Amino acid sequence: MPTREILDRAFAERYGVAAINIVNDLSMEAVLAAAVQERAPVIVQTSVKTVKSIGLDLLFAMWRELTAGIDVPVALHLDHCPEREVITDCLRKGWNSVLFDASRLPVQENQRQTVDVVKEAHALGAHVEGEIESITGVEDGVGSDEEAERQTLETALTFIRTTGVDVFAPAIGNAHGRYKAAPKLDAQRVTDIVEAEPIPIALHGGTGMSDEQFADLIARGCAKVNISTALKVTFMQSNLAYLRDAEQRDSWDPPSLFTHVRGDVLGMAAGFMRQFGSAGKAW
Repeated sequence: MPTREILDRAFAERYGVAAINIVNDLSMEAVLAAAVQERAPVIVQTSVKTVKSIGLDLLFAMWRELTAGIDVPVALHLDHCPEREVITDCLRKGWNSVLFDASRLPVQENQRQTVDVVKEAHALGAHVEGEIESITGVEDGVGSDEEAERQTLETALTFIRTTGVDVFAPAIGNAHGRYKAAPKLDAQRVTDIVEAEPIPIALHGGTGMSDEQFADLIARGCAKVNISTALKVTFMQSNLAYLRDAEQRDSWDPPSLFTHVRGDVLGMAAGFMRQFGSAGKAW
C-alpha cells in the first residue's frame, strides 16, 4: 500500500504507525505477523546495509512472497539512504517509499536534490521522507554521533513546501541507538511544523523513549515512529539466550531456535503497535 496513504490516516486520527527496521527474512516475517495479529498497519524498513547484504532482488522477492495475500496495510521503506543510485534501484524495484538522507549536505543542496528524488518517486507511485538535520547517532553505518545544528522553523517549512516531501523528520533532541540518559525532546517543534504545514512527521530514535513521550509526540502529529535498535537488541539477545540454554542442554535444533527468536521479535513488534495506538486500525 502507498506509504502516504497509511500515514495520512494515522496523522488524521493521531495514532502512530510502527516503522520497524528488519534484518533478514525471519525478522521481516515476524514483524508482518505481528501486524496481522494486532490488526495494525505497519511500515517495514530496510537500511542500505541490509539491502546490500541481502541483495536488492532477493530482499524484494522476500517482501513480495511474505506479503502475498496479507490483509493489513503494509509498506516497504528504504531508511536513511544518502546514495541516489540505491534510491533509484529500490524505487524501480517496487519500494513504497524512501528516506533520502542528504542531511550532511548544505540545506540548499539537500533541497535541490530532494526535489529530484520526489519527482522520481512520485512518477513511480512512491513517496519520500525528507530531513534537513542529521539525527544524532550512527545507524547501520549512516549518521554521526555529533549533534547537528538545528535549522529554523522557516527553513524547515521552506524545505517541505519546495520539495513536496510526503513525510518530514525533524531533529527534536532524538537520537539513534540507545540513549545514555533520558532524552530531552523539543516536542513544541513538532507542533509548530504541523500547525504551519499539516504533514505526517517521522519520529526517529524511538527506542528508549518513555510511554509519555511517545503519546505526546504522536498526539502532536508524529504518525511514523521508527524502531530499529529495539529489534536488533531483541533479535540478538533472543538468539543468545536460546543458544546458552541449548549449550547447557547439549541440544542443537536450528528450527527451534528460529521459532524462539521469531516469537520474541513478534512480541516486541506487537507491543509497539499497541503502544502507538495502531492496533485494530487495519482497514
